[in-house]
Amino acid sequence: MRKWPARAVVPALAASALLLASGCSAGPDQGSPSSAGRASGAAATGAATADADRSLAVAAAPAADATPTAVAHSGAAGGRAHKTALKVSSYDNKTRRAVISRASKATSTPSTGTTPSGGSTPSAGGTTAPGDIAVGDVIASAPAPGAPDGLLAEVTKVIGGADDGTEVQTAPTTLDTLLGDGRAKGSVPVDPASFDIDRLLPDVKISWARTGGIHSGPEGTKVPLGSLRVDVAAKVPAAEGAPVSADASVSGFVQVAPEVDFSYGGGAAQESAPGSAYLGVSGDWTSRWALKGRAAAATKPLRVPFAKLHADPVLQVGPIPVVVNLDLTCYFEISGDGSVTVDIEQDLRGDFKAGGAYGPAKGWTPVNESTMTSTPVRASVTTAGKVKAALGAQASVGLYGTVGVTADLAPYLRGEAEGSVKATSGTGSGKAAGTSTAAASWAVYGGVDLSGTLRIQLAVFGTPVFQRDIPLGALHREWKLADGKA
Repeated sequence: MRKWPARAVVPALAASALLLASGCSAGPDQGSPSSAGRASGAAATGAATADADRSLAVAAAPAADATPTAVAHSGAAGGRAHKTALKVSSYDNKTRRAVISRASKATSTPSTGTTPSGGSTPSAGGTTAPGDIAVGDVIASAPAPGAPDGLLAEVTKVIGGADDGTEVQTAPTTLDTLLGDGRAKGSVPVDPASFDIDRLLPDVKISWARTGGIHSGPEGTKVPLGSLRVDVAAKVPAAEGAPVSADASVSGFVQVAPEVDFSYGGGAAQESAPGSAYLGVSGDWTSRWALKGRAAAATKPLRVPFAKLHADPVLQVGPIPVVVNLDLTCYFEISGDGSVTVDIEQDLRGDFKAGGAYGPAKGWTPVNESTMTSTPVRASVTTAGKVKAALGAQASVGLYGTVGVTADLAPYLRGEAEGSVKATSGTGSGKAAGTSTAAASWAVYGGVDLSGTLRIQLAVFGTPVFQRDIPLGALHREWKLADGKA
C-alpha cells in the first residue's frame, strides 16, 4: 500500500469531507454550528465561546505539542480536566493496558477555571512518580504508540512500574467525564497536506495548498489555500459486443476545503447526559468531471473505488485533545443499458455540512445542508439508450477510533435518448437547450444522491446509547443540463 504524504497528526482531517446534499437540509440545528454564523476569527483560530464561567476554546492543537494529553483526576468537580506533563508512551488495544510516563521538558499547565481538585503534579524527569496517576483518573491523548486514533480511557487499576513509566489497566469512557459542565463550540480548518492517501488506480493525482507549502499533482494545477484536490482518469468496461472504440471513460477532479465542526454543552449537575452535542464536517466543494463513450450494460451499477483518504485532526477543546477520525473512499459508479453513447461534462460548486446533533428532547438527529450550483460545459448524446455515472465518496467521521457518522455522497451525470439521435448542446451557458438531427428526443441531467447513518458510537459524548443506528435519510436532487427534440 502506497501512502502519500506521511501522516501529519496536527492539525488534520474529512470528508468527506466530502458529504453533500444539494440544496437540502434535514434535522434540527441542535448545537450544530451554522455556516452563516461562523466568525472570520473562528475560521482562522478555531476559537469558540459559550457561557463565560465554563467556556472552552476550540482550536487546532498546536503543532509544537506533538502528543497533547489531559487528565481529570478522580474526585475532580464537574469532570474538570487539565493539561498535563503525562503522556501515553504505549497502549495495547487487546488488553487495554497503557504505560504512562512524563513528557520530557514539560510542565503541567492547568487551564483557567479547570484546575482539578485532586491528584498530584509530576516532577521533572522521564518516569512517573507515585500519585501521578490513580484509579478513577480519566486520560485523553492525541495519537500515541499503539493508539493511532487517540485514546480516551479511565484508569481502573495501577499495575506498577514499567521501564518507561507506570503501567495501568484502562476501560473505555466518555467525553462528559472530561468536559463535565463545560461548553464549547467551534469549527477548525483541516490541513489538506495531512491526509494519508492510498491510490487504488494508476492515474490518481493529488494537489493541495496550505500556508507554507503547495503541492501540484497535474502540471499547472492551481488549488486555493486550504484545499485538497483529487484528480482521476479511468476507463470503464465497454458494452458486451461493442467495438473497443465504444468503451467509456470518466475523468475529472474533486476539490474540498474541509472543516471539523464540534460543540458540547454541559448539562445540569443532576443530569446524566450533556445538554447538547454536535460532530460534523463542513466546507467548500468544487468538482469538474466528464463521462465519455458507451458504458457496459449491467444488472446493477459498477462501482470502482479509486482513492482512500484518512486523517486524524486533533482539536484542542480547552485543555483537552479531542481526536476526530475521518475516512473517505472516492469512487466512480456506472450503470446503463449499453446502447447510448454520451459526451457530458459539468462543473459543480457550493458548500456543505453533515453530521449529528444531540438535544435532550429528541436525542440524536441528522444534520445535512448544502447549496450547490451546476454549469454544463458540454453535453452530447448519440443513439438511443440510458446511462448514469456518479463520482462519489463514502465517508465516516468519529472520535477516538469509533465511527459516529457514515454517509455516501454521489453527485452524478445521467443521459437518455429515444429514437435515432445525434444531438449536442452549447457550452457554458447553463441553459437547457440543444439541437438534434433526427426524429427523436434526448436529455442529460446532473444530480446528487446522499444517504447515510448516525451510529451508536456517538454515545462517546456521554449521551444515551442508541437502541439502533439512525438513518441519515436518503436525499435526492436532480436538474436538467440540456435537452433537445427534432
